[in-house]
Amino acid sequence: MTLINSTNQISQDIKLRFDWTLVEIQELLEKPLFNLLWEAQVIHRKVNPEYNVQLASLLSVKTGGCEEDCAYCSQSIHNSSDVTNQIDYDVKGVLNRAKAAKQAGADRFCMGWAWREIRDGKPFDSMLEMVRGVRSLGLEACVTGGMLTDKQALRLAEAGLNAYNHNLDTSPEYYENIISTRTYQERLETLNKVRNAGITVCCGGIIGMGETIKDRASLLKVLATMNPHPESVPINALVPVEGTPLENIQEVDSLEMVRMVATARILMPKSRVRLSAGREQLGKESQILCLLAGADSIFYGDSLLTTSNPSVQSDRDLLSSAGVSVNWDLYDS
Repeated sequence: MTLINSTNQISQDIKLRFDWTLVEIQELLEKPLFNLLWEAQVIHRKVNPEYNVQLASLLSVKTGGCEEDCAYCSQSIHNSSDVTNQIDYDVKGVLNRAKAAKQAGADRFCMGWAWREIRDGKPFDSMLEMVRGVRSLGLEACVTGGMLTDKQALRLAEAGLNAYNHNLDTSPEYYENIISTRTYQERLETLNKVRNAGITVCCGGIIGMGETIKDRASLLKVLATMNPHPESVPINALVPVEGTPLENIQEVDSLEMVRMVATARILMPKSRVRLSAGREQLGKESQILCLLAGADSIFYGDSLLTTSNPSVQSDRDLLSSAGVSVNWDLYDS
């Protein structure tokens, strides 16, 4: 499977902007859907004419016991969900999972650690060894592990880490309704440390947490005014989990995800827009609309940290229906 090359001549005429205004972005989100899809399609076809989709696999290495109080998260010690604290520093076991992910078709292997911040010592040494091992398999390596120091970011870069995921989750204005144990500024500072170390940034957010359209526009404004744009922008729909403050919130309309994907593609033409959590609730047709609107990556595998994800076979059928060309024989042998 070929990854998108942002220097491809076909996409050279795409002008990047870093001065988007809140009004402009909200107007995009509220456009008639057909018009919004058309605008996103024009850009998407230029930067990704073959509709290549990157498959990323996600593994929870350290699950539960997180000190943060994120209202959506089953792994927080502040919430009463039934996720148990599990720690797996078995490098060999993680790399076996990475090998299986590659054989199933994944290009990127992402490892999640439910931490407020990365801790030095054996846990961090294991993380570095896992990154080196994933890279040696020919996979891109991505880690999410909370806040980190400049020195830790440099060590991850030296280990070969391709990307560090650290989502903003929502707008600066709505943020305090979701999280109180970490500030928005601290999130931005973490992203700066990652960028300064030469690691690409994976940063997006979640919709369906009670925010307004203006909040969604504000989140996208923060992302789209970063220079450079995040190389990867995950768009998540909330998956309500029992035992969390948002367990009873109504699931977001699937077309709202389509709008977020399309707007992200227009604002950040050369970023990967990742269709992430909540895909199982979207349904086949809505997922295909998201791919049409500009999503060029999905998380691939039966689970996402602690929530379920469409099965591998279901995703193969989805990509086939959408006309995404993947030579599965390369991975089934």
